[in-house]
Amino acid sequence: MLDTTTLRAKQFAWMAHDPGIYLNAASVGPMPAASVEAAARWSERRAQPHTIPFPWLLDSAATARANFAALVGADSDEIALMPNTTYGLNLAARALPLRPGVVLAFDGEFPSCVYPFQALGSRGVELELVPRVNGLPDEDTLVQAIEQRPDVVAVVVSWTQFASGFVADLERIGTACRARGAFFIVDGIQACGVRPIDLHALPVDVFASGAQKWQLGPWGTGFVYVRRDLITALQPHDVGWACMKSSTDYTRLTDYEFDFFDDARRFEVVTLAYHDFAVANAATALLLDVGVPAVAAHIERLVTRIVDWAQTRRDVRLITPADPARRAGVVSFAPPELDRTAERLKSAHVHFTVREGAIRLSPHCYNTTEEIDRVLSLL
Repeated sequence: MLDTTTLRAKQFAWMAHDPGIYLNAASVGPMPAASVEAAARWSERRAQPHTIPFPWLLDSAATARANFAALVGADSDEIALMPNTTYGLNLAARALPLRPGVVLAFDGEFPSCVYPFQALGSRGVELELVPRVNGLPDEDTLVQAIEQRPDVVAVVVSWTQFASGFVADLERIGTACRARGAFFIVDGIQACGVRPIDLHALPVDVFASGAQKWQLGPWGTGFVYVRRDLITALQPHDVGWACMKSSTDYTRLTDYEFDFFDDARRFEVVTLAYHDFAVANAATALLLDVGVPAVAAHIERLVTRIVDWAQTRRDVRLITPADPARRAGVVSFAPPELDRTAERLKSAHVHFTVREGAIRLSPHCYNTTEEIDRVLSLL
């Protein structure tokens, strides 16, 4: 069982002195003390860049790839560092060899799963949204469409939906895609770091995530996983000096050898934010040290308290699935007077968000059952 008391004392000590309750990891995760310390060290060195050994930069990036890979059950050479999830999804939209046809997605997806694929019309690729049922993604209809329609060339879904907290069955959807020769693309940001996953065991082609939410990292840090068999088969749409093998030798950059890396670094176009990835590394290391299964179990206990409360209230509509297998850390519900309820929580210094007409609470490893009970008493 997760030792929340020790974790808060060592990594989130500010919470003991703050009057509020932070339940907004689905928007921005607070950086742990280890990350703050790493940021301070790198900022001090950055003020005098000659004090930063060049191997530090390479190690920051290499460690980030390794950490992210460990987080999702991949190998580091299948990981390309990205500024955020959207960059990874754009890579999928623009680099995958999509023939003319249809890309399927759930209605209600976060816009990053929509706009990059809506932009493919000139290539004869159209995005089609599968309508919701009772406010939630209709996975049955999605899978039926994959199995029955030869015009489906790809599917893009969020592992966990940002507004409802619905968790997609990646194995089921991916298996249907693989059987029909359709690419499977996953936005993983709303569960990565707080829900176990093994991408090597799943039929996923591209998986993108950002570190600023549940991974407790800084803005501007993220990654994309590309299935090994696809890495060298994809022609990078964006090309820069950092994609090339010759970028490792600064003494001969103008030899202009047009030769991409054989691993996922071929998709890293520009100079990386080494400073920020060093900060992200400290946060990811914390999650790996605590253990994603332990974090997931703790969050599930907290979410269950909220779900159970909502189900006892006739005047509250639970939006998040009640089934634990279909939810992660996002829990949403619609109270009878949304604005008044939101104002009551804000006045009590509860940090949350309103998404798509509902209160969205997103607890993490640093939250306690006592905090959840305090919020429920306010509600």
